[in-house]
Amino acid sequence: MTAKKLVLVTACALVDTDGRVLVAERPAGKSLAGLWEFPGGKLEPGETPEASLIRELREELGIETQAACLAPLTFASHEYETFHLLMPLYVCRRYQGIPQPREGQRLRWLRASALRDLPMPPADAPLIPFLVDLLG
Repeated sequence: MTAKKLVLVTACALVDTDGRVLVAERPAGKSLAGLWEFPGGKLEPGETPEASLIRELREELGIETQAACLAPLTFASHEYETFHLLMPLYVCRRYQGIPQPREGQRLRWLRASALRDLPMPPADAPLIPFLVDLLG
């Protein structure tokens, strides 16, 4: 068995005041284009998961938050064809600004149970039941 590269990314279930979760559609030209995912991204060298998520939320959505506002919920460990993905999922209810699509992605606010109806990457879909349990 050949060892695959381990890729560490962070993801965020951004929750609005109505209890809905923000998801973003991967834009054309990216791998898994057209699938809906939780905002986040790869860690930079020397970056903590929380710092990575704060940076990614600023870059992707134009919002600000702090590490104290990020609550770890669960994680995904998924083997893709060429790499293995490890992705902690944080929940964030406190942030400043209104999320805007800054990287050509479409955004949607949905109830946690409605996430099951979206096409999502294989690593994201198993996270949905944890959000349903948390948010109802």
